[in-house]
Amino acid sequence: MRERMKRWWTKSGMATLPGIIAVLLIAMAQTVQIPGLSPAIQRVGLLVFDAYQQLSPRPYEDAPVRIVDIDDESIRRYGQWPWPRTDIARLALALGQAGASAIAFDIVFSEEDRTSPHQVAERFRSSDPRAANVLDRLPDNDEQLAAVLGATPSVLGFFLTGEPLQQQAEPKAGLVVLGTPPAAVVHYTDAVMPLPELIEPAAGAGSISIAPDADNVIRRAPLVAFQNDRLLPALSVEALRVAFQSESAQLKTSDGSGEGGEPGNVVSLRVGDIEVPTDGAGEMWMHYTEPEPSRLVPAWKLLSGEIGEAEAQVLFAGRIVFVGASAIGLRDLRATPLNDRELGVMIHAQATEQMILKTFLSRPDWALGLERSLLLVIGLGLVLALPWLGATRGAVLGGVVVAAVVGGSWYAFTELKYLLNPIWPVIGATLGYVLTTVLTYYREERQRAYIHDAFDRYLAPELVARIADDPSSLELGGEEREMTVLFCDVRSFSSISEKFTPQEIIRFLIAFLTPMTDLLLTYRATIDKYIGDAILAFWNAPLDDPDQYENAARASLAMVAKLAELNRDMQQQSAEPWPGEVRIGIGLNAGRCCVGNMGSEQRLSYSLIGDTVNLASRIEGQTKFYGVQIALGSALHDALPQFAMVELDRVRVVGREAPESLYVLIGDEERVADEGFQEFAQAHAAMLTSYRARDWEAAERQRQALEERAGNFGLTKLYGLYRERIADFSANDPGPDWDGVYSSTEK
Repeated sequence: MRERMKRWWTKSGMATLPGIIAVLLIAMAQTVQIPGLSPAIQRVGLLVFDAYQQLSPRPYEDAPVRIVDIDDESIRRYGQWPWPRTDIARLALALGQAGASAIAFDIVFSEEDRTSPHQVAERFRSSDPRAANVLDRLPDNDEQLAAVLGATPSVLGFFLTGEPLQQQAEPKAGLVVLGTPPAAVVHYTDAVMPLPELIEPAAGAGSISIAPDADNVIRRAPLVAFQNDRLLPALSVEALRVAFQSESAQLKTSDGSGEGGEPGNVVSLRVGDIEVPTDGAGEMWMHYTEPEPSRLVPAWKLLSGEIGEAEAQVLFAGRIVFVGASAIGLRDLRATPLNDRELGVMIHAQATEQMILKTFLSRPDWALGLERSLLLVIGLGLVLALPWLGATRGAVLGGVVVAAVVGGSWYAFTELKYLLNPIWPVIGATLGYVLTTVLTYYREERQRAYIHDAFDRYLAPELVARIADDPSSLELGGEEREMTVLFCDVRSFSSISEKFTPQEIIRFLIAFLTPMTDLLLTYRATIDKYIGDAILAFWNAPLDDPDQYENAARASLAMVAKLAELNRDMQQQSAEPWPGEVRIGIGLNAGRCCVGNMGSEQRLSYSLIGDTVNLASRIEGQTKFYGVQIALGSALHDALPQFAMVELDRVRVVGREAPESLYVLIGDEERVADEGFQEFAQAHAAMLTSYRARDWEAAERQRQALEERAGNFGLTKLYGLYRERIADFSANDPGPDWDGVYSSTEK
């Protein structure tokens, strides 16, 4: 074994100086992915995400969100900005009467209305005191707006800045933090606040500050922010809270969520029944839609009455309405992946839409580790593979790898809504290709010299040349043995997968596969591989096992018993996911197989092949059709006379011409000794005899006599199948040439 490993080590190129240099350089390149050390590469990754959004923007859905836009026409009709607060009050009142669930202003009313009567009175105080006194007695514009704000579900906006402290914002509702206080959330020092008399009656207040990335593109919307020691909600979050009439929002950090990770990193934010995944800074990745005119309603149509009460209710009832400005000179324009000049209020509105629709982009906490791992794995893989392929085929392989990485990233975006950066794995592929291609000639010459030195004295020159050209000829191959093969598969695994997240599926498989593997190893099995939820195992290799047939049978029975125990115990505790009643099918077969190191030049695996293996797989597929848990072929049945078995059927499985007698394994020697089983087995055999003799009346009579006891042996479905067959053959006799074989379509 040591010599084989040594030959593999040399053949792979890892024992040569070029291979070592390449791997070290790739490992060094991998370390530069530490955040902050490679802003240029990070930016390229963000540009890739932008391209994904441009190719596949979020499809617009009619979410309960609208924007009232103070556009150019509204300014033309109602005068320059800022408007009198009485007009803002009329706008808010109209929305409130239309049934808006929240009215969020992407406007900061930080100064008194200069058109208020008492403000105008100051201009006449000295020249016309009487006019000033009359104006003083008129209602104040800000007071009128405050009254409307108090009577409607209004949410005011405020700016957060990095200037020296002048005002401190206070949240209108609680913001509960589960876990370590969030350390990565953006911190501000000052706030530009609405007038106290306006913010006091409002139902909510939220930050409208959005910090772009280094290239001034807004890809994430902050949901929370710190001002000094106060944790404050964003306008979108506060609008959602007011619409849901919630008293607070809930922020989870990594150690408060039970998901692990660096303490203080934000994981999610919950408002009502909506939980929003975030990055560590409490920001939500935006997935923008193409422009949608139905989102926006011009403010002048509300103020002028062009939109009647009935139409207003259709437009705004039960919806969150954002009020913002797009008029020339007032535009709060921001760059997004889809639009270089997007309205700031549109970002708040789309963030709220995503939260309501629960359509989130996310960059999972494992994404960085996956990208680093792919960089290293792909780089190492190419270092190992390229020396065997040459420059041309290596370039093809590198192109395929790059395409697969980019394609996987694209699939993750479009289907899973994950943001996985393909740039670093592509760097790994490129670095691996370039380094290995440059150094391949040197490695090959060293290898040829080594082989000639080692074998020139013992082999003919032409054989030495052949080995030098194809060292894998020394490695691949196997031996033929009499073996027992087991296939085990979880029933309905696709439907189980639908119930769980990928992480929960992995934990379920660990909880299932670990005890099953322990039992197989206890009964001296060799585990060939795990195929998702399936297990392939075999006996009598690499070591001889004179009890291989008995060990296979006992292991199968033990696995079924253990699964019953797991179904009972795992459903009583909630520490690990368990999808109710889990069932398995086990197929067993015995015969000649070829076993040994098999695979390709790039990868070897100790495995087995042969018709015996294929038939074992087909037998496992039949367990679902016949409704049994353990089925086996005739060769293994004949080798296990001491076990409780009855015949299922004679079947011609898919891909095989010769029919096979299938049996169900019911129990061990103790079950065989049971008189009830012996009587049942004899009667069952008699029924099959009548069935194959085409004596349908006798077969049905015998089947009915046994049907009530069939459940005791797990054969209820089998007897249902024979009921249907006998009824069909009674009406349509297959004729004297019928061989009693059922041709299966189950794989």
